[in-house]
Amino acid sequence: MKIIVCIKQVPDTTNVRINPETNTLVREGVESIINPFDCYALEEGVRLKERFGGKVIALSMGPPQAESALREAISLGADEGILLSDRAFAGSDTLATSYALAQAIKKIGGYDIILCGKQAIDGDTAQVGPGIAVHLGLPQITYVRKIEAIEGGKIRAERMNEDGYDVIEAELPVLLTVVKEINEPRIASLKGKMAAKKAVIPVWRAEEVGADVTRVGLEGSPTMVVEIFTPPARPGGRVLHGEPGHIVAEAIAELKRLQVL
Repeated sequence: MKIIVCIKQVPDTTNVRINPETNTLVREGVESIINPFDCYALEEGVRLKERFGGKVIALSMGPPQAESALREAISLGADEGILLSDRAFAGSDTLATSYALAQAIKKIGGYDIILCGKQAIDGDTAQVGPGIAVHLGLPQITYVRKIEAIEGGKIRAERMNEDGYDVIEAELPVLLTVVKEINEPRIASLKGKMAAKKAVIPVWRAEEVGADVTRVGLEGSPTMVVEIFTPPARPGGRVLHGEPGHIVAEAIAELKRLQVL
């Protein structure tokens, strides 16, 4: 079984700073980590390899520094790491990013399962995984909390929703996005760290994966950040005091005054 896990390197901070000129994240001086949701995808890929055999390939798109995320993925059980990096990819939105990753996955070929975290903590769009599936023409199961079975060329998984979960069956190859309920990521072993240190991480450029440069980067991104600003502080609310009946009546009167009721 060949499993491809898409991972993203993200800033390890909630205090995100934006470059006012480019409207992109400022990464300088900020420690980077593997997107936490992608760690669950990686762990599930390694567990599937342990159950069914095969190999796990970690794939990431980003600047040269993203190589460190791929080495960490190898220390956690991935067999290989591939970095998709090119100035042509700079400024890609989720559509352009999913297209570029899909092109790299086509080059890898022969895959059975593609795993992604449900979303990245720096963008929170949850669009890249499904976008990859669309570009590749694959079935997809999102928000997977458990893989029940893989047999007969099919996979059956539990997809989490607001009220519980759905059991969905799909043909292989398939793309899954996973939630943190699916497993508990392992800690890197000494053997894994040694393998990561020795690993050769190939870097693929846009032309090497056959990507149309008009479909990546800023030119290939139909969405763009026009303006970034801090919303004004909300005015303080009112605190009502008195008997419950009086408070309810006063609250209703205030809501009517605001034309909410």
